[in-house]
Amino acid sequence: MKRTLTALTLMATAALAFAGAEVGKPAPDFTATDIHGKTHKLSDYKGRIVVLEAYNLDCPYCAHHFKTGAMQELQAELAEQGVVWLLVNSTNPKNPSYRTPEKAKKEWDAQKIKATAWLDDSSGTIGRAYGMKTTPHMFVIAKDGTLAYDGAIDDNPQASGDPRKARNYVREAVTKLLSGERPTVTQTKPYGCGVKYGG
Repeated sequence: MKRTLTALTLMATAALAFAGAEVGKPAPDFTATDIHGKTHKLSDYKGRIVVLEAYNLDCPYCAHHFKTGAMQELQAELAEQGVVWLLVNSTNPKNPSYRTPEKAKKEWDAQKIKATAWLDDSSGTIGRAYGMKTTPHMFVIAKDGTLAYDGAIDDNPQASGDPRKARNYVREAVTKLLSGERPTVTQTKPYGCGVKYGG
């Protein structure tokens, strides 16, 4: 009986470890290094809205948003409003899609990325803490540090068409938060390619 309870406890602990962040609750804090070697701690951005973007340009869905320029436009638009936008790349170093800091810097420049920083999460620590499932998978954190939105970038789960014409949940959530309101849509099903946590 004792062994069974121990096994159940271990299973429950493992489930919680991969459960991900919960809307309305404090967003999991983290410390990470960006591709330029700068350290970023989520708690340092308290008082500002933060957007997390699960990123992997090798994914057609993610690439579509960048190749059309729609993602960079949104990054720049929200940055002008004081929003912190962090790209989170959780690709395992053994995966072909992994980017060394040198390659990441070249990709940043080539894509004209307008985010605040590209975080190297090759350990998968941030991705697992938030339950990042796909690229892209978006999270919006309110000024008080609580998770306000978790899900898809928009309502068009396709790697085609103009993303600008879709309903953008991230823009909506940020707009609501900036006006002191709670987002109308707080959770949707993310779409895209699976995050490459494995080798």
